[in-house]
Amino acid sequence: MRVLVTGHLGYLGSVLVPKLIDAGHDVAGLDSELFKACTFSPLPFDIPNIGHDIRDVTSDDLVDFDAVIHLAGLSNDPLADLYPRLTYDINYTATVRLASLAKYAEVSRFILSSSCAVYGTSNKRFVTESSPLRPLSTYAVAKLRSEDDIARLADEDFSPTFLRKPSMYGLSPYHRTDTAVNNMVAWAAYNERVVLKTDGESWRPYLHVEDVAQAFVAALHAPQRAIHSQILNVVKTEDNFLTRDIAARIEQMYDGVRTEQIANAPHDTRSYRVDGYQITQVLPSWRPVWSLEQGIRQLYDASRANGFKLEDFEGARFKRVAYLKHLIGAGRVNEDLRWKDAKAGVR
Repeated sequence: MRVLVTGHLGYLGSVLVPKLIDAGHDVAGLDSELFKACTFSPLPFDIPNIGHDIRDVTSDDLVDFDAVIHLAGLSNDPLADLYPRLTYDINYTATVRLASLAKYAEVSRFILSSSCAVYGTSNKRFVTESSPLRPLSTYAVAKLRSEDDIARLADEDFSPTFLRKPSMYGLSPYHRTDTAVNNMVAWAAYNERVVLKTDGESWRPYLHVEDVAQAFVAALHAPQRAIHSQILNVVKTEDNFLTRDIAARIEQMYDGVRTEQIANAPHDTRSYRVDGYQITQVLPSWRPVWSLEQGIRQLYDASRANGFKLEDFEGARFKRVAYLKHLIGAGRVNEDLRWKDAKAGVR
């Protein structure tokens, strides 16, 4: 297929694109390159990049694509809470507009990167795709509204699919250390401390970024009738963890590592355990291969090998909120998160 990946220069996108290329697809990207200086390792691909912000896409940009995989957007709750208006503009309004334009351009498949954050909080043992939704953040509300509105576009010629991602971990060319596992392991590799920044009592599903990327490939390869308007949790049911349990596993794996909790650590009200049965039925070819322990080892070894310093994993380089503040403070990006100099972005 000819596939457009929005946000291909991001944490997940830069892992997904090589898998699509290896599978024989003709891949192009669309990314405003806000984080182009935040690479951890050289990109393993060179593909055309449509030089638009996601808010400026036209139907002409989408002509002759067979599928759109939409990853672009403000990527987490802290970032969305910092820029709530922009989160709705980008993660909701521009996303639904993109799907509408894709349908108009006769793109047959549209795969939306959604989030398990839509579950918000639940006392149930496990939530499924049909469980009540209680989004607690701007980010989660925008994802849910996008799912709802894009589902209304579905017909025999336009087939959307909604993949609800878990909390991700693992190495990426566009690495991040503002995710729980990545940050805790970076601390452990740096000075043998695991810094726990909440009370550790919230449940969340976790999955390696490589396995999440492979789920998007599996959805693209599935028969269209199988994934038409489907909502799927991209999770392994057994890989739901309390944050404090992840810290404990890191301690167990490395002698001398100890957990330290910050003073007055807050309770994260977002807490849910997610069932992954449905995706195994709809996408039987998808088989996650990474365990949490393997991911921790990968991160720890890479952090030590690259001499990760405190300013690397707690500074702006690998933290999306901090880096955007840096760009704004330097006068390179305006308050709408657009490049002030058009030549500074996509070349």
